[in-house]
Amino acid sequence: MIDCRFSLPDPDLGQQQYDTGHIPGAYYLDLNRHLSSPVQAHGGRHPLPHWPQFVESLNLLGIQSNPQTPVVIYDASRFAFAARLWWMLRYLGHENVALLDGGINAWIAAGLPLSSKTPQPQIGRFVPQPQANWIVDIDYVRQHKDNPGTMVIDARAGDRFRGEREPIDPIAGSVPGAVNYFWQDISTEAGLLKSPGELANYWRAVDDADEVIVYCGSGVTACVDLFSQVVVGKPMGKLYPGGWSDWCSYL
Repeated sequence: MIDCRFSLPDPDLGQQQYDTGHIPGAYYLDLNRHLSSPVQAHGGRHPLPHWPQFVESLNLLGIQSNPQTPVVIYDASRFAFAARLWWMLRYLGHENVALLDGGINAWIAAGLPLSSKTPQPQIGRFVPQPQANWIVDIDYVRQHKDNPGTMVIDARAGDRFRGEREPIDPIAGSVPGAVNYFWQDISTEAGLLKSPGELANYWRAVDDADEVIVYCGSGVTACVDLFSQVVVGKPMGKLYPGGWSDWCSYL
């Protein structure tokens, strides 16, 4: 089990929360330190990690590829950060991975115990098998976004999508031609995944698309949309990990 709690305004909070109390036996992976690589001039605020280094982190958690170790991931943010790790593991060919519905809040609400003990490092044998066609960059988006049958999805809140508010990036706006599917719309206020019927109806429009590309601010919450597509049996869209933070760096 892996704890992925994180706070964008307070990057140390997730580790502090984990140290205070986590699901017994859970390890901690940090968005900035483990699930991203250092920020550059372009590429967005949370570039995907250097994969060999990330695999080393997985090995320390004892994750095996043959047979695949079952992995359960949770956060406290309606799948925001847990889905990023879910997508990364799936991208590297590890399919035996799930998200804890409701996150740690559901665990606590059920009266289940917490621990402040950090598990010992393990020795895993994770063999990555990257799915290269799952990722697109800004050049690909520029070249394909206006193609008939291509659907570009912005997973951010509606006001950020419309350019009415931008609390993080230097420029407000969205990729021209994109449509808005806010990542929080796939869960309830309590952080529980909505019913399969609700999600199937929510994603009905992607049935008519030949290609779906999903982005957000920096390739994190877009993974929530991708996760929910898979849950209801839709073909998973491609991820533009740089997102708006990468796109606007060229404006």
